Amino acid sequence: MKNVLTIAGSDSCGGAGIQADLKTFYAHGIYGLSVITAVTAQNTQTITAVQDVSPSIIGAQIDAIFGDINVDAVKIGMLSNLDSIQVVADRLKRYKPKNIVLDTVMVSKSGYNLLQPNAINELVSQLIPLAILITPNIPEAELITGTTIDDETSANMAIRKLIELGAKNVLLKGGHLLGKPIDRLYDGTGTHSFYGERIDTKNTHGTGCTLSSSITCNLALGFDLKNSCINAKAYVTMAIENSIDLGSGAGPVNHFYELYQKAGMLNEIKK
Repeated sequence: MKNVLTIAGSDSCGGAGIQADLKTFYAHGIYGLSVITAVTAQNTQTITAVQDVSPSIIGAQIDAIFGDINVDAVKIGMLSNLDSIQVVADRLKRYKPKNIVLDTVMVSKSGYNLLQPNAINELVSQLIPLAILITPNIPEAELITGTTIDDETSANMAIRKLIELGAKNVLLKGGHLLGKPIDRLYDGTGTHSFYGERIDTKNTHGTGCTLSSSITCNLALGFDLKNSCINAKAYVTMAIENSIDLGSGAGPVNHFYELYQKAGMLNEIKK
């Protein structure tokens, strides 16, 4: 069994962050490891508080994992401040894991700043060059590059700027643009467009975390970058199509739908 590590924040309602990552790992037959960088108080409607984990504890968690366990891939999610970014970058440079995927988490769906504005440059300079892939959405790419993205031309321009900033490969998620969602992958050989359909649901909590985690799993399992993204997009689409009505806001995607289906448990789950 492959071992994949997530370095991210905890989501108390279980839809995003560490919880979504671990669910995704296990849905892919992966053993999940975790380093918690922050604890959030949140539900399907909003985030009410965030408590950062101290850099020394973040570093100690990473040391504990790499000092004992072989890590096949690493997914990085929420890192909210300069010190957290620095300690993660330092440890990853020391241990040199392969297949690092960086989800450039900056703002929650409810509008809460998950990355302090003064830490954006540190994220760019310290972590982007370490990752085999970064997975920004449109607002995140706009913040990083200073480019307004509203069509294919500006999307490709933003990807070029991200490569100039040190990114090896970029998956620019297109869900925030009007029309059919198009994700664009630059993988060093060219740009590949992945087309999708809008799914009529409000339950999309954790989609970004789930996508990047699924890509990380596929890389750990030996798929190349393009096919890892294709497989992950199919997994996330299935999870959104069968999302869970939880709370009164944006509910989570259904990470285990296929497993429930195979086990004949869907009727019990719906109850």
